[in-house]
Amino acid sequence: MFKNLKLATKFTLFLLLVLLGGISVSGIALSEALEHRAKDEIDYRAQVLIQMVNSIRDYTNTHINPLLTPSLETQPEFIPEAIPSFAAREIFEKFRNNKEDKNYFYKDATLNPTNLRDKADEFEISIIEQFRANPELKTLSGYRNLLAERLYYSARPFAIKQPSCLRCHSTPEIAPKSQLETYGTENGFGWKLDEIIGSQIIYVPASQVFENTRLTFSLVIAIFIAIFTAVILLINFLLKKNVIQPIKPMARLAQQLGNDTADAEGEPEIDLGKLTAIAKRSDELGQLGRVFQRMAHEVRDREQRLRQQVQALRIEIDQTKIRHQVNEIADNTYFQKLQQEAKDIRGKWKDSDEKE
Repeated sequence: MFKNLKLATKFTLFLLLVLLGGISVSGIALSEALEHRAKDEIDYRAQVLIQMVNSIRDYTNTHINPLLTPSLETQPEFIPEAIPSFAAREIFEKFRNNKEDKNYFYKDATLNPTNLRDKADEFEISIIEQFRANPELKTLSGYRNLLAERLYYSARPFAIKQPSCLRCHSTPEIAPKSQLETYGTENGFGWKLDEIIGSQIIYVPASQVFENTRLTFSLVIAIFIAIFTAVILLINFLLKKNVIQPIKPMARLAQQLGNDTADAEGEPEIDLGKLTAIAKRSDELGQLGRVFQRMAHEVRDREQRLRQQVQALRIEIDQTKIRHQVNEIADNTYFQKLQQEAKDIRGKWKDSDEKE
């Protein structure tokens, strides 16, 4: 079936196959590239936020904590602002008050926290267990669905590095009384130095980023299809103008020459004007046109010579037939008798004229 199609149709089908193949391959590559870029963008946001949170923690630990720690012994109420994790969490909640930032979350997810709002859920417990099982593991990241939102999380292990922190988290006996009055004696104790007790987790909304990625993907594919469609139409136009149309008169000539109807009566004459225009080209079709032009002239001259020879042969045959017919009549007995009688009559007329 494909072999019976015209050249322009074959090229169109071939270009369409190239288009489909190109869209498939480029679509897969573009999708992976955009998804990787989206993940990098989300991870970058998460890392920036973690750096911001850690800066707050460091500032609180180095500047605020030394000022408030002496008050822990004298104040009847515990001052949570002296705790770096509390300060970081409170400032981040202020950050989340912005409407566009409400789906960002930060949490010091802890197995046994002093403040129960920091208690790890099942998902976060699995992350902490991975850090505890593999102390060399520094970060974990991935996606989770939370509150009908697809979130990207970036987690780091959290461990007690400073011995001074153990005063509030080792045993209730040595903890500040204000802490015990505020949080009780059941939570936040039994921590050990360098033991992974939780994970610092930042959650970044990913739905909007991936939605933008899908829109970008659709836009790029649409532009690609539009450009390739325009290229196909342009190639078809140029192919028809520069190849198909010049080939048609040569194909017609070749068919006529093959059928010996180049100059036959009732057949359309060869359009040598178009062939001459093609022969003036300097490309391969021009070379082919000149070959066909020379071949057409040679065939036409040959046909004319053959017609002249046939006409002369016909005349010679006709004359030979006439002589043959005359000889047959002359050799006929009846004709000879008539000829003798005519001769006798002419003789009698001659004798009669002499006597007179």
